Amino acid sequence: MHQREHTMNRYAGHWAAWPPVAGAAVMATGILSVGLSLTGFEVVSLVALWLATALWLLLAFGFSALLLRDRRRWEVTADTPPALTAVAATTVLGVRFELLGLTPVAVSLLVIAAVVWPVMLVAVLRHLTRRAPGAVFLICVATQGLAVLCAVLAPEAGDWLARVALGLFLLGLALYVDALARFDLRQVVTGAGDQWIAGGALAISALAGSKLLASGVWSGGAVTTLRTTTLVLVALDLAWYAALLCGEFARPRLGYDVRRWATVFPLGMTAVASLSVAAATGVGWLETLGRVLMWIAVAVWLPTSYGFARSLMGHAADRSSPAAGDRRPARAHRWR
Repeated sequence: MHQREHTMNRYAGHWAAWPPVAGAAVMATGILSVGLSLTGFEVVSLVALWLATALWLLLAFGFSALLLRDRRRWEVTADTPPALTAVAATTVLGVRFELLGLTPVAVSLLVIAAVVWPVMLVAVLRHLTRRAPGAVFLICVATQGLAVLCAVLAPEAGDWLARVALGLFLLGLALYVDALARFDLRQVVTGAGDQWIAGGALAISALAGSKLLASGVWSGGAVTTLRTTTLVLVALDLAWYAALLCGEFARPRLGYDVRRWATVFPLGMTAVASLSVAAATGVGWLETLGRVLMWIAVAVWLPTSYGFARSLMGHAADRSSPAAGDRRPARAHRWR
């Protein structure tokens, strides 16, 4: 009994020590699962889904253990933007399970995300600062993740959920503007990976717009407005994609950092958004683009997952994880 308790505590301590942005690994792997399914690679998609689900469970276990073992540190962690990866990751998994027809699972994940989202969002908004890194855009990503999942479930639940999704979609756009005003543009060439969320937030907003269009609830001018807004969001996302890619070439950052998962997620989300918007608006070339971008995202996922696996085994010096032996004060990790 004592041995089992000791083992549980040891694993809880290990996963609780990981920074909140590690949740972006779930987001990245989950959205790749969605994209691979949309492009016809169902078996690989399912493998990615179960990997993402397993990691979600481990991180949820660690986050809960941290709450029970060190309430002060949990509070310090929970009021930072990276903590919102918990909400975004939950909604991404919910979307994928709904694509499998597992509506009860998707609804359960929606309930979890909806309960956690307002508490964490308010805490994060109260502590936002100027000249912020790319993680600040997670206030938009988490909100739009809820919008996407609500819109996807609307055909099952009814038009009221589509209207909730629309409200979340509009709020997400407002939060994006706020995040952009706080974003330190120098991060485009100096960021450790999370600067890509500046584009990923627009990608998930475009995905939300496409799902609202596909819901069939709207008509007339509302459809025209939604279609135009969605296409504009895709165009802005692609512009960010190009700018951020130029930033990577201007100042290559090839070493592994856990924040690179916040690069993989926007790459995958841009691909999925392109595929979804193509289907909702009839703009055919976006489907071709989405397929190309999906394989770019997969290509980046592979070395990132390799670095992540090495860091778990203690062989990689990840600056933002305990594997590096970082002993800075807790507040220094606020935006990691």
